[in-house]
Amino acid sequence: MAYRVVQWATGNLGRAAIEGILSHPDLELAGVWVHSPAKVGKDAGELSGHPERVTGIKAVHGLDAVIAIKPDCVIYSPLLPNVDEVAALLAAGINVVTPLGWFYPKHLDTAVIDAACRAGNATLHGTGIHPGGMTEKFPLVMSAFSRDITFASCDEFSDVRTYGAPDVLEHIMLFGKTREEAAKSPMLRFMGNGFCQSIAMVADALGFVLDDGFRAQHDIALATAPIDSPMGVIEPGRVAAQRFTWHGTVKGEPVIRAAVNWYMGTHGIEDDWFDGAAIRAKGECYEMHIEGDPPVHVMLHGVHPSADMDWSQAQQRNAGMVATAMHCVNSVPAVCEATAGIKTYRDLPLVTGKAVCNEC
Repeated sequence: MAYRVVQWATGNLGRAAIEGILSHPDLELAGVWVHSPAKVGKDAGELSGHPERVTGIKAVHGLDAVIAIKPDCVIYSPLLPNVDEVAALLAAGINVVTPLGWFYPKHLDTAVIDAACRAGNATLHGTGIHPGGMTEKFPLVMSAFSRDITFASCDEFSDVRTYGAPDVLEHIMLFGKTREEAAKSPMLRFMGNGFCQSIAMVADALGFVLDDGFRAQHDIALATAPIDSPMGVIEPGRVAAQRFTWHGTVKGEPVIRAAVNWYMGTHGIEDDWFDGAAIRAKGECYEMHIEGDPPVHVMLHGVHPSADMDWSQAQQRNAGMVATAMHCVNSVPAVCEATAGIKTYRDLPLVTGKAVCNEC
């Protein structure tokens, strides 16, 4: 019997998740939650970007409306998480999969969530892509091929012109701002919550005893020529590339690194630390290293838009968003079958995708 799933929110990730749920042989789309009252009552097919596909599932708004559907699981993906909403779903006996945190909440206060899981005999699983997959799952799998490991890392290289949210790029990520304005970015703190959970997971699995706290760094590079972007032209002297890095250390020495390298193309950007030629050579990717005996190096492509794709096209259906959504969708059966509580990758069995259904 298929697990009944509600998709919470219909942004770029939510639209891809709806597609994924509809095509998954072990899942059934039971409902869709929308933020905008204007979307209430619209068919899930239309909300997923396929108006020709009529599903009969109409969008609802409000926590009570979702609980009334009595799904087995909710894929919870609003812009920002609301702990009270997540706790209410769990307490109602609804499992939750989310890309918004709880990847490995070792250092977080989870008392409210733990109580809700017990009350509803439900499971919460944090997943996604970076953090939530590439940052910890891949390095841990790679580590099985080495001994005497001294260092593990995952770095993302991503052209953010393909990100279809110009307001976020400008006002939250602070591209196009001055160096002084961007230096006040909340992203180091905002993303650090997730990445530091990933670092803690890798450290515990590998056996590193980390120093207290995590080391964080924000690097900025400015445009040297006008750069076209989704938010308009970025003028010379304005922020065109940023790197955020988090380290877990042992006796002050880095042993685990997670980093994001975000940039508006690879031309016309100062090269104090940003190497456009090197990035063009490797392409957009996730690059992972295990330093041990033997060392293992993996460069993963495909979950970023292809280099020859027009970036305005990629904004409509970003491969990274689809990958994030599918990591959530494909996790649902394992989460529904798990015991109650917060479950991480270290608690669940291997999660896989499903073959295309040629008879569907």
